[in-house]
Amino acid sequence: MAEPAEAIPARAPAAPGLATLLDNWRQILATGNLPAGRRLDAVSRWLLITRACVFSMTLTAGLIGGLLAAGAPAPRWGLFGLALAGLVVAHAANNMINDFFDTTGGVDTAEYTRALYAPHPLLAGLVSRRGLLAAIAAANLLDLAILVVLAAARGWPVVAFALAGLFVSVFYVAPPLRLKHHGLGEPGVFLVWGPLMIGGTYYVTAGALPAWVWLASVPYAITVTSVLVGKHIDKYEQDRARGIRTLPVLLGRTASLRLNQALMIAFYLVVGALVATRSLGPGVALVALALPRLARVLRAYAAPPPAAPPPGYRIWPLWYVALAFAHNRLAGGLFVLGLVVNAVLGR
Repeated sequence: MAEPAEAIPARAPAAPGLATLLDNWRQILATGNLPAGRRLDAVSRWLLITRACVFSMTLTAGLIGGLLAAGAPAPRWGLFGLALAGLVVAHAANNMINDFFDTTGGVDTAEYTRALYAPHPLLAGLVSRRGLLAAIAAANLLDLAILVVLAAARGWPVVAFALAGLFVSVFYVAPPLRLKHHGLGEPGVFLVWGPLMIGGTYYVTAGALPAWVWLASVPYAITVTSVLVGKHIDKYEQDRARGIRTLPVLLGRTASLRLNQALMIAFYLVVGALVATRSLGPGVALVALALPRLARVLRAYAAPPPAAPPPGYRIWPLWYVALAFAHNRLAGGLFVLGLVVNAVLGR
């Protein structure tokens, strides 16, 4: 029986120093894994349990919403900061909910991909089921408190955004809907990381939501969706065998590879259209600097994956998701930088 990847030692002879701790946290955020032979500290434990390595996507979506609101008449940056914190907490809760229901539902096992590329909170013994449920409850209570403050300031639309996001978050894997099992997980992620996160953050910051913001939320939503499609391609054989009908399982592996290439290309086409129609200022044209990485990723998608992990590769057996995530981080970061340029130039 395969063991969960990067098994965490129960004990180590000495407590790590500050430099080691910082390196632990950096590597977990970068790879989702604690370096081999390192002692597990409390912060590292919760970075692993919440899968903090993917929080960058939520931070980027929130930053996009806030920066789009920089040109509004009277943006409230305190509310923006609170909303951004709420989004990250919600993402942490979502990850823990997914791991809980996939484990109790029999999807996550020691042989399943989720337990191979990084420590699984329950299967690797990072937390008990009761402890994971308590953490989920605490995260949702914290988000509820944030929601009360934001709703008092901006009204019922904030509640609508939050409830829509919570619905997708919970029923992504929870019965009876299990959106992921019916090819609806990918559209759900597009909705959450685009219109809901970006549009919701804009509304909280600016107090209004013009139609062009919905369009401006589309490019980044596309790249986040491509990350999930890549992950589901990596899990294609296992998901198909278990009857989990993700979008790649429904479409087929080859068609899904081509779909993800098209999604990554579409990011640039949509950004170009937004600039051409003056929906966004020209600063976001900086995303063109990510085109060389896009070309490398597209070539990798057109070739078979390696038979074994390259030296130093930390999240095997995942492959296509890592490529999509590498593109997402650079393209999303440049999009944010372009919005900063637009804000400085008043565009």
